[in-house]
Amino acid sequence: MAAKRAIFVAPFDELADPRLLARLAARAEEACWDGFYLWDHMAYRAPVRALLDPWVVLAAQATATERLRLGPLVTPLSRRRIHKLARETATLDLLSDGRLDLGVGLGSDAYGELSGFGEVVDARERATLLDAGLDQLVAYWAGTFEPRPVQRPHIPIWVAARWPNRRPVRRAARWDGVFPIDLEPDQLAELAGEIAQQRRDEGRAGDPYDIVVTNAAGTDPAPWEAAGATWCLTGFSPTPRLADVRSVIDAGPNG
Repeated sequence: MAAKRAIFVAPFDELADPRLLARLAARAEEACWDGFYLWDHMAYRAPVRALLDPWVVLAAQATATERLRLGPLVTPLSRRRIHKLARETATLDLLSDGRLDLGVGLGSDAYGELSGFGEVVDARERATLLDAGLDQLVAYWAGTFEPRPVQRPHIPIWVAARWPNRRPVRRAARWDGVFPIDLEPDQLAELAGEIAQQRRDEGRAGDPYDIVVTNAAGTDPAPWEAAGATWCLTGFSPTPRLADVRSVIDAGPNG
């Protein structure tokens, strides 16, 4: 089965305009893309200077589109207040009529976006906060907070993981999708096989599950689809050029 196709951009510098990103999402929908996903960072390395909050942009994109799936890739839960995130995600799912995907992960302090703002830096502590935060988030969505999200049983959760690190893979297998970082199709096939086995062991083999990869424009999706990818995202550099993004969008997912 062909993977769904999406645009994946950093809302930085030339794209640091929420109205522009809303128009680009509408343009992507017209060109028959399936999704539009945004990086989620508080700071980034030079030469990046201007960064947008992805959540405000996602709300603008939700109102500018009707079919396109949307979401952050990825949000580090350790630097979020889970009750606030629960309200934001439920509201955005309602605003988009059930089109939100939530990408989560540990995050990184590579550019000082954790230590620079007094956030947790220790990786083990961040992992503990991520696991606890996901359980809390789903409890809020299940009815602790109202209104509930549109999607049932909950908003899809995609978890970032680096293969062959087993703990992040086990975490991802618990949820609704995996967003693997820096791997080739043969490695993706190994990862997909391990997750499938874990889900069989848990009696969840028949439940929907997404394997989400990102590659540069012009990458042939066929090897990734054969390895198990259900989403193939077209990504860009941390300093995306507007002309390049528009060109890719206008060419369409099969361009």
